[in-house]
Amino acid sequence: MLYSATFFFILGLIIGSFLNVVIYRLPRGETVIWGRSRCPACGHVLAWRDLVPVISYLALGGKCRYCGEAISPRYAAVELLTGAVFAGIYWRFGLAAELWKYLFLSCVLIAASFIDAEHYLIPDQLVAAGLVGGALFELGLGKSGILPSLLAGAAAGGILLLVIALSRGGMGLGDAKLAAVAGLFLGWPKALLALFFAVVAGGFVGALLVLLKRKGMKEALPFGPFISFGAVTALFWGENFLRWYMERMGLPM
Repeated sequence: MLYSATFFFILGLIIGSFLNVVIYRLPRGETVIWGRSRCPACGHVLAWRDLVPVISYLALGGKCRYCGEAISPRYAAVELLTGAVFAGIYWRFGLAAELWKYLFLSCVLIAASFIDAEHYLIPDQLVAAGLVGGALFELGLGKSGILPSLLAGAAAGGILLLVIALSRGGMGLGDAKLAAVAGLFLGWPKALLALFFAVVAGGFVGALLVLLKRKGMKEALPFGPFISFGAVTALFWGENFLRWYMERMGLPM
């Protein structure tokens, strides 16, 4: 199993390199399919040796080979994170039919999180890819049909739409759309757990930033990363959390 997990880690590094392209280009309205990768500072076309995940970043000392400008550590971070998440999903689910479904979801969540953290937006193209991909996976893998997953996605998105209406701009519509994507993939009740974990994590980080005077009380905090955190937490540990809660409440599973 360790060898297979290593394979998925390396696969995640490679996919993470592509996600960096998505994260950089999508908010700028550029195609993510065509075109060579370039240095964001000088525009020089990058050679293959400049694009080896993580290794190129370390070998170049975090600087462009051609102009010497610093390269954002985000590139290596995305690659490492994707590799770790891919390996973790394989370790958790093995070669189950749902493996590729959850790998795809993780790609959407990682890209959405980093874009939202930098630009305070979640592109509709990314949401559309998530919804279409989720629907196709459910059609092919869903044991009880696609309807329960669609309802879970609608419920998750609807709950956040209600929160957006009540918070009067505290969140964006993109957050509700991303929640719908997560709900579609996770199903019920994991979709609800994902929102619970997201709100708890977002509230904790927001309060901490205010206490440290890094954010004002009325300053916006991108919620996309917390939705992604909640979704991944529910994916890995949702069943254990539900079992623990039911036992504490004396309720049958």
